[in-house]
Amino acid sequence: MILLGSTGSIGVNALNIAEQFDLSVDTLVAGRNIDLLNQQIQKYSPKRVVVMDEIDCPRVNHPHVRFGESAILDAIESSSSQHVVNALVGFAGFRPTLKALECGKKLALANKESLVVGGAFVDTSAIIPIDSEHFGLWYLNQIPRPISRMVITASGGAFRDWPLEKLSSATLADALKHPNWSMGQKITIDSASMVNKLFELLEARWLFGEGEYDALIETKSLIHALIDYTDGSTTAHFAHADMRLPIAYALMGKVDIPIVDRIDLTRIGALEFREIEKERYSVWEIKNDLLANPARGVIVNAANEVAIERFVAGEIRFIDISTLILRAYEHFSNPPESIEAIFALDTEVRSFVRGIRC
Repeated sequence: MILLGSTGSIGVNALNIAEQFDLSVDTLVAGRNIDLLNQQIQKYSPKRVVVMDEIDCPRVNHPHVRFGESAILDAIESSSSQHVVNALVGFAGFRPTLKALECGKKLALANKESLVVGGAFVDTSAIIPIDSEHFGLWYLNQIPRPISRMVITASGGAFRDWPLEKLSSATLADALKHPNWSMGQKITIDSASMVNKLFELLEARWLFGEGEYDALIETKSLIHALIDYTDGSTTAHFAHADMRLPIAYALMGKVDIPIVDRIDLTRIGALEFREIEKERYSVWEIKNDLLANPARGVIVNAANEVAIERFVAGEIRFIDISTLILRAYEHFSNPPESIEAIFALDTEVRSFVRGIRC
């Protein structure tokens, strides 16, 4: 396989599955964690390696190392491997998604931004989702029944139990204290603001087609997806939060051996569900309009990425992230009509959000 984002949590789990099922690793693409990358190179012996920055190339223990987006695209095109796992973070994953599909590869997609910004121009028939929520929806959809609604779950993020009046003083360190697990910086902040779940609803819309989609908070993160059927019944996908399960299905097609431990409901005792409230997660104000106009996702993504940069740099407060997104969403009303227009609009939105004073 070609693994984009090998040193992140999804990449590490993908390599665990490769080892378990004796799958070869053709290409590793990584960011700045060169120490872990070198360990992966020694263990999995990839044919080629790509890092994001040229300055890191001398530190990589591999004879064929390149850097940058063009090298990623070349690796996808030149490799004989038919499987691409895209676990890159943010807008940077969009061009590799397009290239993988253009080359006729099977794409295991964890880079939700690819569909958030460009779902209208992406052929989802060759995509296998490996986010837990979309895998759950896919899993439940294996038995066809008339559906009335698809629902995904959220943890609620770092501030789900905070008094609302304290949110204005939330720090970066506070935002990174996820209640259920440890993830990368951006996705943890996105979880706290509920932007991550907004993106996952958009991704579900592009993957599974038009229909009704919603999300709710399930505090233990054991249920990842639910489907309401037209007959009034509902099914749920329970599983421990372990990315090896969806990755195994994406790479193997089917799985006939245990990947994760079975959930013991008697030990859990009880589950708690909560509504996603706009008072706590103000970005939720645009949820319905965005699902009705999904091509506008590029606006939300660009605004969010810049807002997070500014929050991490200490320029704005946590609550200003959603404010900047809503400002951009109101300012830019026309969706892009081509792939080229997506990149142009992304640049324009980023410039606009950088110029807003909070």
